[in-house]
Amino acid sequence: MGLFLIAFLWLLSFAPLQGMAAPYAAMVIDARTGEVLHSRNADTRLHPASLTKMMTLYIAFEAVRNGEITLDTPVRITKKASSEPPSKLGLRTGQTIAFRYLIRAAAVKSANDAATAIGIALSGSEAAFARRMTRTAKSMGMSRTTFKNAHGLTESGHLSTARDMTTLGRHLLYDYPQYYNLFSRQSTHAGIKTVPNTNRRLLAAYKGADGIKTGYTRAAGFNLVASAKRKDERIIATVFGGKSGASRNAKVAELLDMGFRRAPSRAPIRKPARPSYAGNAGLGATVAALTIAPKSSLRPVLRPGPGAAVQVAGTVAETAAKNGTRIKDGIAAAIAAADIQPSNEGDAPRPAARPDDLVLASTDPAAQPEPEQEIVTRLSTSGGRLWGVNVGRYTTRYEAEKILLKTALSEMTTLEGTLRKVNQSSRGFDATFQGMTREQADLACRRLQARNVTCFMIGPS
Repeated sequence: MGLFLIAFLWLLSFAPLQGMAAPYAAMVIDARTGEVLHSRNADTRLHPASLTKMMTLYIAFEAVRNGEITLDTPVRITKKASSEPPSKLGLRTGQTIAFRYLIRAAAVKSANDAATAIGIALSGSEAAFARRMTRTAKSMGMSRTTFKNAHGLTESGHLSTARDMTTLGRHLLYDYPQYYNLFSRQSTHAGIKTVPNTNRRLLAAYKGADGIKTGYTRAAGFNLVASAKRKDERIIATVFGGKSGASRNAKVAELLDMGFRRAPSRAPIRKPARPSYAGNAGLGATVAALTIAPKSSLRPVLRPGPGAAVQVAGTVAETAAKNGTRIKDGIAAAIAAADIQPSNEGDAPRPAARPDDLVLASTDPAAQPEPEQEIVTRLSTSGGRLWGVNVGRYTTRYEAEKILLKTALSEMTTLEGTLRKVNQSSRGFDATFQGMTREQADLACRRLQARNVTCFMIGPS
């Protein structure tokens, strides 16, 4: 009788735990085309756990690209961020840490405190950031996803699907390839310590695996979005509701194998369209209090109407080049001649998505074209400022001069006092502004790229 009672009580306690096992869902796609190769319960809304941080990181990359923040911006850690439960980096209330280290910790360590700090730094509060996350998800086509926090710990209404998370993984891969290597690092230095990758076992065991993100909570089970590349083929596989880390990894490996078997050896790469960028409209100065404010604004300044600027540039570029006109004086004369009125910032066109940020953001002097002949449009007064920016290569010197003046008209604040130079080579005419500090060049490029102007930094020769 005693043994029967013990067995009965054990069943009563164990059965609910079995019933609480997280539901299973899976999705496999050919990353090149987005074609679905396998799905099971792919549209069931489930707890994403730390897969959530893929969206936190996506918005962090988006914010850097659009000039909201830089990788080196020091972020002040709030009590909310520092008090998040593990997994965590170990941030302390009131300390400051570079934004890049928060990204590393969230991507590699899956640190909850770092993820929350990213959200608060960008949107002023975690709730506001969660709303931004959901807006971005909807814009990507993640129609069954709602975010309530930046880290993925279980919260009512914080739900996603295997299909939506697979979509997000594909966007990370193609929209921000310059950051994708973060997800394949076995470990990384995160400012205060070196942290290991939560996905290191699959990365080490599966041929071609190079990301993306793990997740676990009791309600979610063991989740994983994984990507692997073999020759010209790339597969993304997602699993929700694994019973353990080992069984989840084994299932993901099985799904990746299935994907490689089913995918064609050759297929065109059809990159997904980037989601619309809305930033933090309406937040006002809330965000500024949570970061160490830069000395100059990261937002684009008011600029002349584009039609007038083009016309003026076409008529005065050659004269300015011949006479060595100073940019400041040339701009004043051009504005007076055309009677250009600045447009409202709200009327500015939204930056179009561009797939070549990695090239444009390069600051490696070796990656820039070697000039064979240099044409200088005015005398240098750089005073030791050895950095510059390149705003494109053109087939004629006139075209290069015209774009220089047009760019100077639209970005007077950061380009005032720089040297306007055309570098000629066998490949064309490079339009450049020189005589800048590294910080000025970086800021100028970010502001220009936010307006969809081709720009990359030029380092000291």
